[in-house]
Parts: sequence; C-alpha cells; structure tokens
Amino acid sequence: MSGPDTTDTPRPIQPSEPTTHFGFKQVESSQKVNMVKEVFQSVAAKYDIMNDLMSLGVHRLWKRYTIDCSGARAGHKVLDLAGGTGDLTAKFSRIVGESGQVVLADINDAMLKVGRAKLRDKGIVGNVEYVQANAEALPFPDNSFDIITIAFGLRNVTDKDKALASMYRVLKPGGRLLVLEFSKPSNDMLNKAYDMYSFHLLPKIGQLVANDADSYQYLAESIRMHPEQEVLKTMMDTAGFEQTTYQNLTGGIVALHRGFKF
Repeated sequence: MSGPDTTDTPRPIQPSEPTTHFGFKQVESSQKVNMVKEVFQSVAAKYDIMNDLMSLGVHRLWKRYTIDCSGARAGHKVLDLAGGTGDLTAKFSRIVGESGQVVLADINDAMLKVGRAKLRDKGIVGNVEYVQANAEALPFPDNSFDIITIAFGLRNVTDKDKALASMYRVLKPGGRLLVLEFSKPSNDMLNKAYDMYSFHLLPKIGQLVANDADSYQYLAESIRMHPEQEVLKTMMDTAGFEQTTYQNLTGGIVALHRGFKF
C-alpha cells in the first residue's frame, strides 16, 4: 500500500489564515498536524529499517551519545518526546530502573503502537508509560521531568517556540532538555553531497523499501526547513533555557542542542 501523496496541492490559503511550511510548501497551520500524521502513519511499520538504511546505522550512535549526555540515573523521570519506536526509551528504562519512570510520548498513534509492541517484545515493561501528546501543549503538570529528549521530532512541530515553552514548563528546576535533530552541515562539499543524497537517493530508497517515495521527499524537505544550529540555540534561550549549547555530529548533518532550567 503506497503512502500519502504529499505532492498534492493543499487547498487554497485564505489571506487571513496563519500559515507554516510542510516541507517546501506553505500550508495552513491547522493543516500541518494532520499532514505530518499521515506521513508517519505511512512510514511507521518500516521506520526502524529505514532509519538504519538512511543513516547506515549511525543514528544509533547519535542516540547513544544523546543518552550519554543526558545525565540520566536511577530514579529519574524522563520524557522521550516524539519518541516514535522507542530507541531512547528502551535505554533510559534500563538506566532509571524500577525507581524511575520513562514516558514515551508521540503525537502519532501509529508510531506509539509500533513503539509499545517493540519494547514489550524486548521485555521492557513496568517503568514505561505511553502517552499520545502534542509537543505544543504537553499534558503534564509543571516541573514533572528531570530530563526531556526530543530526537528527530522538533522539525515536524508546527509551532516550535510554543513547543519549547511547553517543554520548559514541564521540566523540573535543575533539569535538562536535549534536542537531537538534523541540521546544517558545516562543510560546503558535505552539504552538496548531503543534498544530492537527500533529494535523489532518499525518495528512491523510500519507494523501494516502504513503497512510499513522497513521505521521504517530505522528510528531506523538512530537514532543510528546520532552524539552523545558532537559530535553534536562540529559540531555546528565548524559551527560558540557560547554559544552552550545541554540538555538531557527523559534520553538522545532525546537531545535539542542550539547555537547562534553573
């Protein structure tokens, strides 16, 4: 079954309606949530396989490094936001132990179902909770989590400033946010090679493996529309985070941003 045709032209935008980007297209802000939902419902079943193929397995190293930088320890409460199929949740679950808790939250129910089934098959139960949640309006009390991670999910959020403010609200004083996301390569030659791969090879891999070229075309476009390293750092500062830093990984193809709430 093929995925959604993200090349379809959205319905005309009225001048008074707020807009945002969906890949390279401008759409109504109210449309984007459902359009992104359709993409991830399409790719959920093949998501892990495609991640390994797209990154040659390097995404596992990026995620491992994120966990190493999190400071997670036994008893901590962790929010794995846009947690998808649960790669980070699985590792956090073992670190925080029986006295801790990990909440795997995702706006997409199809991704949550895949993640829940995957973790239960691995015997990861007891200290993991699954919550369908929009990053812009997290359904948790203030000061709930010691650590929040969002890996490869922020670029799909419609209002990133609102989402960062929501994350700040539910983070405990002394807690930290880690944002792992595709970013802008620091080398021009690498940037050109990455563009060639993203826009020519990636959709073909998506068609071959997931029978869905359009969704992976959107994913490539969404990476290019995501704020660059310094811009995202400024957005985190504006949301209230302190001691914000970022580190380029794999030449800036990915960046890990960190910030604290004091």
